[in-house]
Order: sequence, then structure tokens, then C-alpha cells
Amino acid sequence: MQPQRDPRGLWLLLLSLFLLLFEAARAGRPVVSCPAACLCASNILSCSKQQLPNVPHSLPSYTALLDLSHNNLSRLRAEWTPTRLIHLQSLLLSHNHLNFISSEAFSPVPNLRYLDLSSNQLRTLDEFLFSELQALEVLLLYNNHIVAVDRCAFDDMAQLQKLYLSQNQISRFPLELVKEGAKLPKLTLLDLSSNKLKNLPLPDLQKLPAWIKNGLYLHNNPLHCDCELYQLFSHWHYRQLSSVMDFQEDLYCMSSKKLHNVFNLSFLNCSEYKEHAWEAHLGDTLTIKCDTKQQGMTKVWVTPSNERVLDEVANGTVTVSKDGSLHFQQVRVEDGGVYTCYATGEAFNETLSVELKVYNFTLHGHHDTLNTAYTTLVGCILSVVLVLIYLYLTPCRCWCRGVEKPSSHQGDSLSSSMLSTTPNHDPMAGGDKDDGFDRRVAFLEPAGPGQGQNGKLKPGNTLPVPEATGKGQRRMSDPESVSSVFSDTPIVV
Repeated sequence: MQPQRDPRGLWLLLLSLFLLLFEAARAGRPVVSCPAACLCASNILSCSKQQLPNVPHSLPSYTALLDLSHNNLSRLRAEWTPTRLIHLQSLLLSHNHLNFISSEAFSPVPNLRYLDLSSNQLRTLDEFLFSELQALEVLLLYNNHIVAVDRCAFDDMAQLQKLYLSQNQISRFPLELVKEGAKLPKLTLLDLSSNKLKNLPLPDLQKLPAWIKNGLYLHNNPLHCDCELYQLFSHWHYRQLSSVMDFQEDLYCMSSKKLHNVFNLSFLNCSEYKEHAWEAHLGDTLTIKCDTKQQGMTKVWVTPSNERVLDEVANGTVTVSKDGSLHFQQVRVEDGGVYTCYATGEAFNETLSVELKVYNFTLHGHHDTLNTAYTTLVGCILSVVLVLIYLYLTPCRCWCRGVEKPSSHQGDSLSSSMLSTTPNHDPMAGGDKDDGFDRRVAFLEPAGPGQGQNGKLKPGNTLPVPEATGKGQRRMSDPESVSSVFSDTPIVV
């Protein structure tokens, strides 16, 4: 008779085998050793200076730093590594011969924070080239042959803090990278030195916050010399910004094919830079920023009377906002003066002074300004119309008379002595002469019997005849009586 086996022992044996197989399957991932052309130290792989034409395959997934610099890499394709390197934070590809990078080349390294592509042969930066690197903080692209930078090349890179584009052939300033509220909100350093920039968007650069201008390097560019450029860099020098103070001698511009230092443009007769005060009117709403050279600083404002401005004050007119700005709800005359902002940060402290001038009157609103302008315009038009009426539409005198009406007093014309400079003619008859030249001269005798007012003869009367003096009697109207005619005063009619 055979001994009876315990079924419980059989079930325990099967369970143990199952657990062993499960653990082996869970832990059965391939173990990748260090590539032959690389040196490995923990999670650091150094494959530098090995004349590698391609990236080594089978890279360990735990790699945190991969150094592939000083090799012969020419293209970085999407499948450059079959292993997804989710732990990789630094990738060094400098001093190669890279002239092409696929837009999907960085998909296997989504957590990359530091990328060095300097000293290669890149010529263009295409759109969405780095959009997969949403965690990247530092990007080095200096010493390439970059001519064009697509406006969307750095999209979706909200964590980027430092971008090096120096020693290239860039001729267009990428304003979209630094404009306030742009796609790179954390960018504190943009190096565009040693390129081919000739013109800068100066008004836009002047409006940038100081923490962006402090890291905007523009030296060794053939900039165009003018007073606006001088004012820009003079302001940066006044603020002691690093981008100007560190490379003051290398900031130059071109004029007549000659290089000039931007701080020595005496031939342009530019006015010296002067810090302007803030201006406001009664009742205005005003916000003054504490424009520091570093983000995230703690800011405290002090009034002209050495009183600290709190987040909320009793009268509610002057407060400090969450971003450290000084806010005036309704400006008053007593608000004028010099305000001081004390900023403290991890690297350094900073003190800024701002002057506020308040005008003791309210500024006209839009409607009042429009009414005033309209009234002024109507007044000017009316004045012009009145002048034209005065010059051209006033009642005319003898020069604009038409045909003369025949006199109703025939006795007057018969009894007056007439001397005309031109032959008498009918003004209605055709002729080449102008009616204005038909002038007559009348000579009137002093008032006497038979004469009316102003020495004018009454109708039907004749001039009195003087006594005879040995000669025949003549009428005064006889045209031969020249002596009597010239004895009177001429009147032009």
C-alpha cells in the first residue's frame, strides 16, 4: 500500500514556483552595461573625443548626464537612441559637425534641462524645433552659422531661463523672445552678441523690465549710430545693468563705415541722458513699478515723509500691490515727491528712487478735449470766411459800377464845364477799352444865385454871366473858355 500524499504540500510547491516566475518576469529587464566607447561613473556617461560618427546604442536608461562633445556627429535624427532616457537632464553635443536636427529628435529626453549645441554647423532654427523640451532651462547655440530663427522655434519652452545665440549671423532681432508677457516668461539671459544686428526695436527695448535688460547682451554688433541708441545704452549704464557694465568697451556702432563706441558719439551732438520723473494730475489713477534687476525680490516702499507704505492704508489712496508696485487710487497734490523702493533678494539688494510730480488741476476727459478741439476748428473756419467776405464781397464803389444811368438833371450837365481825359463814348458800345478808364473831371463854380447845395446848379438855371470887359459876352459852358475852366478845383466822379 502506497503512502498517501499530502495535497497541501503540492499546492505550496506550485505557489512557490508561481511566485518565483512572477518575480523573475517583473525583474526580467535587460541589464545594459556601459558602452565600450564611453566612460561611466554612476549615472554619468562621458563619450567625448572618440571620433564617433553616430551616437552609441543601448544607452543605460538611468543616465542623467550624457557627454557626446568633440565627435563627428553630423545629423541628429529622431531615432538617435532606441532607449527613452527619462532621467537625462544634461546633453552635451558641442564641437561636432551637426547641420541637421530633426523636430522629433528630443522626444526621447522630455525631462532635459541643459542642452549644449554650441560650435556646430547649424544654419537655421526651424519652427517647433525645441517644443518637446518643456523642462529645458539652459540652451547653448553659440558659435554656429545660424542665419534665420523661426518665430516659433522656441514655442512651449516656458521654463527656459538662459539662451545663448552669440557668434552667429543673425540679422533680425527676435523681439518675440523678450517682449513682456511673451512665450519665454522666465528668460533672464539672452546673448545676441557678435552677430550682424544693425537695427534694434529701440522703443520696445526701452519698455522692457530691468531684469530682462540686465541679461540682454548686444555688444560686438554693427549697430547703426544715432542719438536714440545712445539714450538707450546711457539709461542702461545709469541703472548699472550687467549687459552694459560688463562689456562697455565692446558696445559700438557704425557710422560712415567707421566703428564708434556708443558712449562716444560727440559728432552727433546727442543730449545727455536724464532720468525723467513720473507726472500725474489730480484724481488720476497711477501705478509705479519697482523696476529691479532681479525677479522675485521683496519690495518695501517709503513715502517722501519717510513713512512705509503698507498693503492697505487708512485713507485707501496709496497701496502696495502683490507684485511690489506702488498704486495710487486718486492722486492728490500732497502725493508729490520722491518715493524710495528697497528691494532685497538672494543675490543682492537694490534701492530705487522715483520722483512723482502732481499738477494742481484735473486733466480734461476725452469728451471735453473733443469739444474744445471742435470749437477751435469752427472758430478758425468762421474767421477765414469773414476775411474772404470782407475782401471779395464788400459793396463796390466806382471801380465795380456797371453802366451809368443817365442823369435825371439835364440842366446840371449842360451848365457844368467838363474836361475828359478820354473821348466820350457810349459804355454799352463794343470796344477794346475798359469802362474803368472813362474818367471825367468837373469844375464847379462857387455857390451863387441859382445854385443849390454844394454849389450844384438847380435844373433850368444857368450860370451868372460876368459883366463885359470890352469883349464879346461868353457863356461859362463854352468849351473855348479855358481860363474859367482851370480856375476851379477838379473833382473826379
